[in-house]
Amino acid sequence: MRSTASIMHLDLDAFFASVEQRDKPSLRGKPVIVGGIGPRGVVATASYEARVHGVRSAMRTAEARARCPHAAFLGGRFDAYREASRLVMERLREASELVEPLSLDEAFVDLAAGPDFDPTQLIQIVEAIRHDIGELTGGLTASVGVASSKLMAKIASEINKPDGVFVVEPGTEADVLGPMQATAIPGVGPATAERLRRVGILTVEDLRTPSEDELVRLLGQSSGRSMFRLARADDDRPVVASRETKSVSVEDTFEHDISDRAQLELIIERMARSVSSRLRKNGLSGRTVTLKIRHHDFETHTRSSTLANPTDNARILAATAQALLVGEDISNGLRLLGVGVSGLADWVQDDLFASDDDEIEDDDEPDTTEVVRPVRWYPGMDVHHQEHGDGWVWGSGLGRVTVRFETRYTTPGPVHTFSVDDPALDAGHTGTVVA
Repeated sequence: MRSTASIMHLDLDAFFASVEQRDKPSLRGKPVIVGGIGPRGVVATASYEARVHGVRSAMRTAEARARCPHAAFLGGRFDAYREASRLVMERLREASELVEPLSLDEAFVDLAAGPDFDPTQLIQIVEAIRHDIGELTGGLTASVGVASSKLMAKIASEINKPDGVFVVEPGTEADVLGPMQATAIPGVGPATAERLRRVGILTVEDLRTPSEDELVRLLGQSSGRSMFRLARADDDRPVVASRETKSVSVEDTFEHDISDRAQLELIIERMARSVSSRLRKNGLSGRTVTLKIRHHDFETHTRSSTLANPTDNARILAATAQALLVGEDISNGLRLLGVGVSGLADWVQDDLFASDDDEIEDDDEPDTTEVVRPVRWYPGMDVHHQEHGDGWVWGSGLGRVTVRFETRYTTPGPVHTFSVDDPALDAGHTGTVVA
């Protein structure tokens, strides 16, 4: 562990929703929810105005609508998100050559690797970065944590959210971490938290009571040893400059071998949704779906299938992985299952957060006209009208599409309704260019 607080974790606040509020003046200061807008959709990001109503990321959209029915529910615009992210990451790389992006909206930065790092000027350095990010992105804010380790820097960035800074002074890590819930430790999810609760462990301080061997017996070799160290804020992981993800995967080892095919297919579906969520969070899609299986005797196989086009659609990923399971003999049970996607690209379909129930459209013959119509208009997407200019879709249905004509550079604009096949209306690109 370092003797100085020089590892920074930066997290853009309510990133997707903040970009939408920036680009849609009528939504500023109002609840905005970005994610799947279909019946089986999931919330990707909720603005802080929506969070006060209990809306959270990964919540089903149906529940979010019940909690906050007056919110604006929008599909995603990854062009705008990627552009904002690019500007942020470029600014971070000016501060240090060691920047480790975790997703479009967060990254670790080794400030000590910067050309002019002075620990006595830490706050000034951090505030300069946050100020520049606001200027570059048109007003987006970031929460920052700085500490002597990646663990504490990430935890610190949550303490003064949103738009705040928290520095963990070297030597105080254990004191800061101790009173927190055990779930503050990476790797303590709902299942592990319940297992710890059953033996009376609720806080990080409680987690320090068992010996390392006891934690290994309770949580397994890898998790037990990791929890023992992290509970004591013992984390010497370096910041690794990472710019390219080659694959995204999820796997799970079962407590008991599973031979029920229907149960395994449900597990594959859950894993596919997790992989899909991670792909979308990073603005990625992939062509090759891989199923990893480990039999009861530890014999391990992988099966892969390459799709015609890249996708981030959970339904397609699940169906492809389930098909790979069909030819496998599972009569003696499987002890591990995994779903992964490789052959990654930064292409994502226009309707980013479409419901997984949506049918996949067959490719039609190429359109010979200049205007290419989207498969469907979805709330939040950018449009351009030949007479009224740039705007975004407020809603659509029954053969009509309602558009609010405004951009990030205008005041809140008027609303007009058109036929979905109005020749003057086209999918636009407002919000993708940052001045």
